[in-house]
Amino acid sequence: MQVRIDNVTKKFGHTTAVSNFSAELEDGHLICLLGPSGCGKSTLLNMLCGIIPVTEGKIFFDDKDVTALPPDQRNIGMVFQNYALYPHMTVSENISFPLEVLKVNKEERKARVDAIAKLVHVDTLLRRYPSELSGGQQQRVAIARAMVKNPALLLMDEPLSNLDARLRLEMREEIRRIQKETGVTTVFVTHDQEEAMSISDSILLMKDGLLIQSGLCQELYKNPNCLFVAEFLGNPPANKLVEDQKITAIRPESFYLDDNGTEAEILAISEMGKDQIVTLSYRGNTVRAILNLEDESITTGSKIKISLKEKGVFYFDNQGRRL
Repeated sequence: MQVRIDNVTKKFGHTTAVSNFSAELEDGHLICLLGPSGCGKSTLLNMLCGIIPVTEGKIFFDDKDVTALPPDQRNIGMVFQNYALYPHMTVSENISFPLEVLKVNKEERKARVDAIAKLVHVDTLLRRYPSELSGGQQQRVAIARAMVKNPALLLMDEPLSNLDARLRLEMREEIRRIQKETGVTTVFVTHDQEEAMSISDSILLMKDGLLIQSGLCQELYKNPNCLFVAEFLGNPPANKLVEDQKITAIRPESFYLDDNGTEAEILAISEMGKDQIVTLSYRGNTVRAILNLEDESITTGSKIKISLKEKGVFYFDNQGRRL
């Protein structure tokens, strides 16, 4: 299903949570709503699902105006941050519950529960209760419950934030696999830029209720339209140098060793596989660079010479606008 958001605004009293937001979400894609806490991304998601009414603007699902429709008439699935599983129900009963509400007959309910449970790899857990499941297993059950009614749109609000680092990585891959296999249009809310870059087809990057930039993940990384985008995306983050009313943002991987380059002093070295994250004093600034220091004699306090690649170096005015 294609989703069109036309000039949507949401106000809570005198506070504007989302302002004049417009975007088109492609059918069958996984789209991340990304931004810092408080930027309005969850509010926008809740307007898509109908939990929160729109103050201004319209929302269309496949050219159908759904702005005023209640959630149960939008054919959506929702996965929350806290999973919201019913503790007194088994896994099978939790997954089946939306179908009971829709009055689907018992035989079809069982068939659909078995199919979606197999898809999300919880088919061996159907008789267990939520308290008997790990965090990752509970998340899979929550996804299965949202998917069992074959929604045209799947909405996920920071679904991995309660998991440990290893499980987050595992569930990223699983969510991507499930989305690819089902082809359901999915909107995934996160504040984690690494998570967004790894899981999504495209990103809508928000700040202060505004859409700052949208596009394919690598487009935003390689061609940020403002300083906020350049700084928000990337790990380690881009380095910011302020010189002569101009701001230069340098990706750590854009430095390279060069005997004819600018001298820099090594302040610290952290190992990262075959490369190192090197903290440098460079042109009067402290910066991070990803380098391959093969010479073991190069240690903290050493002087090296570095230059900049053309890619990954961006220039902005003092208002953060791209030059």
